[in-house]
Formats: sequence, structure tokens, C-alpha cells
Amino acid sequence: MSGSEKRDGSLSGLSEQEAKEFHKIFMASFLIFLAVAIVAHILAWQWRPWLPGVHGYTSMIDGVKTAVYEVLPYAFMA
Repeated sequence: MSGSEKRDGSLSGLSEQEAKEFHKIFMASFLIFLAVAIVAHILAWQWRPWLPGVHGYTSMIDGVKTAVYEVLPYAFMA
């Protein structure tokens, strides 16, 4: 091999110390990503629950209808 030696016992070519360091960095970044995802899901749930409440999704549909009827007259003013 041109200038590099093949390391035995590892499919990735990393030594045991390098593999442990990579694993440590990988786990830390995974836990940070997981924490951000959990916080994002909690905030999204507080903003708009995924499961309907007592009145179902009708309150959301009524809000959309109100918004459309408020904006629609201005669309034809041009």
C-alpha cells in the first residue's frame, strides 16, 4: 500500500482509540439533536395540538373561514 499501512481488526480502518473518540462525538451530537427535536415537538404541540379537542377541528376551520372572508374583498381591489 502506498505510504499507508492497513490496520487489522477494524472494518472502518480506525484504531480502537479513534473509534472511541468518534463514538463519543457521535453520541454527544446525537443527544443534542434529540434534545432539540424534543423541544421542537413540545413547542409545536403547545402551538397546535395534533389531536382534536372537545370540539374537534371545527374551531380551526372556523378560524380559516374567518381569515379568508376578511382577506378576500381586498384581493379584487386591484
